[in-house]
Amino acid sequence: MSEELNPEAAEAEEPIKQRKNGLYPGVSDELAENMKSGWADTELHDLRPIAQADETAARRAALSARFPGERIVVPAGNLKTRSNDTEYAFRASVEYAYLTGNQTEDGVLVMEPVADGHRATLYLLPRSDRENGEFWLSGDGELWVGRRHSLTEAEKLYGIPASDVRELADALREATGPVRVVRGYDAGIEAALTDKVTAERDEELRVFLSEARLVKDAFEIGELQKAVDSTVRGFEDVVKVLDKAEATSERYIEGTFFLRARVEGNDIGYGSICAAGPHACTLHWVRNDGPVRSGDLLLLDAGVETHTYYTADVTRTLPINGSFSEIQRKIYDAVYEAQEAGIAAVKPGAAYRDFHDAAQRVLAEKLVEWGLVEGPVERVLELGLQRRWTLHGTGHMLGMDVHDCAAARTETYVNGTLEPGMVLTVEPGLYFQADDLTVPEEYRGIGVRIEDDILVTDDGNKNLSDGLPRRSGEVEAWMAGLKG
Repeated sequence: MSEELNPEAAEAEEPIKQRKNGLYPGVSDELAENMKSGWADTELHDLRPIAQADETAARRAALSARFPGERIVVPAGNLKTRSNDTEYAFRASVEYAYLTGNQTEDGVLVMEPVADGHRATLYLLPRSDRENGEFWLSGDGELWVGRRHSLTEAEKLYGIPASDVRELADALREATGPVRVVRGYDAGIEAALTDKVTAERDEELRVFLSEARLVKDAFEIGELQKAVDSTVRGFEDVVKVLDKAEATSERYIEGTFFLRARVEGNDIGYGSICAAGPHACTLHWVRNDGPVRSGDLLLLDAGVETHTYYTADVTRTLPINGSFSEIQRKIYDAVYEAQEAGIAAVKPGAAYRDFHDAAQRVLAEKLVEWGLVEGPVERVLELGLQRRWTLHGTGHMLGMDVHDCAAARTETYVNGTLEPGMVLTVEPGLYFQADDLTVPEEYRGIGVRIEDDILVTDDGNKNLSDGLPRRSGEVEAWMAGLKG
């Protein structure tokens, strides 16, 4: 990373990063004047609206109908410091991206009440000012961080009138009437509204936007399928390099999948779990620094995120040498049977909890059959005894967040009913910890999870991730084909 534009500007680096307008120390008048001119006009005139412009407009209309007569403020968020003067890669808030399609830092959507609904305005940073040197001397100038769209360009792309966000805080301080804001993303915007909002009313806004995402529209389903398809290719990439991972560590697996995510998508949708051997028994193993050994299993839980923020979430448990041992296959096949039961329970009109209950019943039956817990099965389920080895819920909603719609009310989510257009994961697992003395030694250190992304359809469901095999024999044949 470059520390400075040129030697002459070195001593002025701190003022450069702190000041947004005016003259800067360490810059001669001659250089400042020279930098004002000689630049081509780069305004883009042939822009078309983003692919989801119709969908984002419909989402804003639904939001408008839910909160008539109220000003609604939805920030994208700001850059967050990673270390000293470097920042984390920016990801706009889900609520903001869902309603606008825009992903730039410091943006704010404001929906102002009018007679027939709301008037939306997208508040953004405009192009860097070349007259005052901001574009090359300011820390957020375009020669430092890259060109951003002009306000006119933004209007064409997102179908929303655009204004300078630097003027917004003052305008909000002067605003009258009821206001709601999505909290937690922009402290400056929240401060400007501190005497105009209440936590209860803002929570109602957050809940509404979470529940609005429970049923996906056609664009969202297409993006999720795109994310899954890239994820399938990422899993294939990993299988092809397992020999190299054996020579290094789980990090080789992590890096291999990350390459696919960055080439075909925006990023990974969450920290990849590349858990080999006993690490598979740690549900969220993201250190990925352990050995990869022939004869062990690899639990790979990973997903590509598309450029529009929709993520896949897929898990496969793979024999590192290409063949399951007898005990590994026994445990794997039990989890597969449980997943089959869970997927079969996903259909419109079913209770959301049905797929979890169906999968847990199969796993409880297996544990009783193997003599690991005393039956009958109904007793095991009533007391939750199977949870020592099943540990987690069997799935969750999926979308722009890997655990999507998390702010939805219990009655509309976990106690709700499945509808066409919902997308959820089905991911049962069995985990026998390496130090679990209640199970035979041959079980210890084996963890298996199988996870797929399931779309609720009008007449049942569709497995979006069926491009990856699940049956133990098919997994072995698939791996052999890729390695051959």
